[in-house]
Amino acid sequence: MQNKGFVKVFAVLLTLVCLFYLSFSFVTQHYNSKAAEYAGGDPAKESAYLDSLSTQKVWLGYTLKQCREMEISLGLDLKGGMNVVLELNVADVIRSLSNNNQDENFNKALDLAYAHQATSQKDFIDLFAEEYKKLDSGARLSAIFSTFELKDKITPQSSDAQVVSVLKQELQSAIDNSFNVLRTRIDRFGVVSPNIQRLETAGRILVELPGVKEPERVRKLLQGSANLEFWETYKLPEIYQQLVAADNVLATILSKEASADSVATDNVEKIADAADANVSEADSLLAELGQDKKDTEANQSMEEFAKQHPLFALLQISQYNGQLSPGSTVGIAQAKDMEKISEYLNMKQVKEVLPRNLALKWGVKAIDDKEQFFELYALKVTNRDGSPALGGDVVTDASADFMQQAGRSEQMVNMVMNAEGSKAWARLTKENIGRQIAIVLDEMVYSAPNVNDEITGGRSQITGHFTPEEAKDLANVLKSGKMAASVHIVQEDVVGPSLGQEAINAGVISFVLALVLLMV
Repeated sequence: MQNKGFVKVFAVLLTLVCLFYLSFSFVTQHYNSKAAEYAGGDPAKESAYLDSLSTQKVWLGYTLKQCREMEISLGLDLKGGMNVVLELNVADVIRSLSNNNQDENFNKALDLAYAHQATSQKDFIDLFAEEYKKLDSGARLSAIFSTFELKDKITPQSSDAQVVSVLKQELQSAIDNSFNVLRTRIDRFGVVSPNIQRLETAGRILVELPGVKEPERVRKLLQGSANLEFWETYKLPEIYQQLVAADNVLATILSKEASADSVATDNVEKIADAADANVSEADSLLAELGQDKKDTEANQSMEEFAKQHPLFALLQISQYNGQLSPGSTVGIAQAKDMEKISEYLNMKQVKEVLPRNLALKWGVKAIDDKEQFFELYALKVTNRDGSPALGGDVVTDASADFMQQAGRSEQMVNMVMNAEGSKAWARLTKENIGRQIAIVLDEMVYSAPNVNDEITGGRSQITGHFTPEEAKDLANVLKSGKMAASVHIVQEDVVGPSLGQEAINAGVISFVLALVLLMV
């Protein structure tokens, strides 16, 4: 009898424990259904709804995030989701270890090794070393890699074999770092039971994300290198005359009357001098650009205007009432024209009339969702090597937050810098009071706040009209750390849950039948 009583008590306790853990699955299913009903088929809204509840207690003192972590885990076959294979750009790692050495043979050897990697079983670094020796048999790898960062591992006297060994160790370290960064990002993204593992091929990582409903958001999260930079900026009036000169050069190059590019090149200096001297011409152009579309069409057709001003036909100069805007925004352009504008601005003849220390970069987000207009910013290169005024490696922490401004809530990202970064940031902001500092992530301008005063203490904020999801993802990437090199997706499969649902249904039926038979 005592044994029967013990069995009964044990059975009851076991049942209660099972019901306790099963309850989390029912709770999360309830809130998933509410999110789907609220979103009406929009995955972004559904994710935003669940994110907003993630820190709220929804069941027995547990938050929704904790409930999702404790629910029954279902793999890709049952829940659907994404299966992604990522590849680390090994050539980027090698370049960074050389401090971006500009030696022609070095860079050519990297390109050849990358080209031969697909058809060779050899390690990438071994391929690179072989190609480098073929290009210059007398060259030593130590001349490339005896940098300050590797001074304790590679000296000018190190043999090629020793250098190759060190490079392989550093590459493995970079892969480990990227693996840890990816795991941290995914954990913070909120995916339940992700599977992340290294593959045998060097630099490749497999990522399985069950239940993911926003593939595009995940792609950006996985491939973002978090190359955060802080740049000083030009004010538009400071470079407007050179932009007019660039527009004139383009008109000459693209003109049908121009017989060859050499003619345009010979005239570059004359055009630039004329643009600098004849300020009234630039002013008349500014007035013309400020006219309404109807007025412009009354004076001349858009086709004719595009022939005379090919740059300004695509790029609307930032101005108001005939006056240039005082900020760093050069102008705005439609998404379909951005590639062509970048092509124009990267022409050799055009770059010759623009300031040498001018870097033009696009804003990351459209200012008008319907028309898809993007801003072009004028950044100032202050270092001889072309690097930014301050790198993002000084950021030690980041978090998404919001502030109330003019009766509305605005998303932002809080940043904390280390001691070295705090000093550099204080100096940078002090020297740029009354100007803008552009915050650039992966070659795109996220924000260009105006500096009102010196910022000390290393605490700053990034604002840029973010949505809650964008602010969260940006903070996630910054806090997780910077990739040792860029990564790209080499294989991707989005798996639907239909087959899994059939398996679940069959399993439930089997369970019910077995339970009935057992009770009988």
